[in-house]
Amino acid sequence: MSKKTFEEVIEEKGELIYTNLGDSMYPLIKDRDLLVIKRPSFPLHRLDIPLYKRENGQYVLHRIIKIREHDYIICGDNRTNKEYGITEENVIGVLTHIIRNGRKISVYSLQKKLYAHLWSDVFLFRRGVLYLKRKLR
Repeated sequence: MSKKTFEEVIEEKGELIYTNLGDSMYPLIKDRDLLVIKRPSFPLHRLDIPLYKRENGQYVLHRIIKIREHDYIICGDNRTNKEYGITEENVIGVLTHIIRNGRKISVYSLQKKLYAHLWSDVFLFRRGVLYLKRKLR
């Protein structure tokens, strides 16, 4: 039996549910959270969290922090380096919910939207906080 790609699952079922590995979107997404990814509806919006595929084949789930004419600038909530040149062709789906401890949490809830704005609108502040956090470890 062959294993299906993320793209194939989303095309077939309209959504993908998989287990998060990594900390690039911490604290919004924690290691081992279940993530619900839906088929994208373009155009995407600032602060959406697309699942995209890099040219090297790596799947990444990060937040759109700026929309340009032909691409998106994207960065993980727990990262300081922005990624440029992500286009609609790279996007496979968009995060809609997180399932943590059996509870389904919408990333579009008022609380999560407020968090997204506070953390993304003050990028230089975030850079300083994450720098200090890493130095204190």
